[in-house]
Amino acid sequence: MRKFGLIGYPLSHSFSKGYFADKFQQHQIGDAQYDNYPIPSIKEFKLLWEQDPALNGLNVTIPYKKEVIPFLDKPSSVVTEINACNCIRKFNGALYGYNTDVIGFQKSLQPFLKPHHTAALILGTGGAAAAVEWVMRNLNIQYHLVSRSKHTKESNIASVLSYSELTPEIIAAHTLIINTSPLGMYPNVNEAPEIPYDAITSNHHLFDLIYNPSETLFLQKGAAQGATFQNGLEMLHIQAEESWNIWNAVTPIVQ
Repeated sequence: MRKFGLIGYPLSHSFSKGYFADKFQQHQIGDAQYDNYPIPSIKEFKLLWEQDPALNGLNVTIPYKKEVIPFLDKPSSVVTEINACNCIRKFNGALYGYNTDVIGFQKSLQPFLKPHHTAALILGTGGAAAAVEWVMRNLNIQYHLVSRSKHTKESNIASVLSYSELTPEIIAAHTLIINTSPLGMYPNVNEAPEIPYDAITSNHHLFDLIYNPSETLFLQKGAAQGATFQNGLEMLHIQAEESWNIWNAVTPIVQ
């Protein structure tokens, strides 16, 4: 039996476990199982592999996307660049690290992009924002990060604006707005990033990485202004399939 799973803490809700359980049943994959591993400390990471030789791969979520990197034998170039790993494969005793956030986000976003989507605002500066930044650079879309307080980002790749600095003119000039923050996530459904929503137009596209609820207040406010929008559910589906491809490739995929 090949084993896969998700590490993080806490893991009160896991999209991945349910997704793979359905996938294995639907496609009659009887030699694989997927479990949650809610480890309270990254110190337990090595024990997972030592105690279970059948463990072939892991997904990684908060708070360990950065903390697992020192344990990787072969991190991908993307993992090294954005300092975040959310997928690990064991191959010939070595741990290979990947980031499927970038793949999931780009593949989910691209069908919605129009020629006028040349500048973006990325709301939030956490690990998810780093993956979105990578995609913006890959698609040659200019961007600014937005945080609760103005500060200098260590990478100096992009300037960081505070929410209080967002004027209607800045909103108008950035027709792609991506929320990577947890604002609006269930159960806090009445929260939304504080931006000048009145400046949003039908030229705007809003992407919220949150998928529960399916329409956050952020998306609702954008839709009321005529903007197109999407949530993060498709991105999660793509990420899960990319993980499965990584774990089942004949040789480790180069990223």
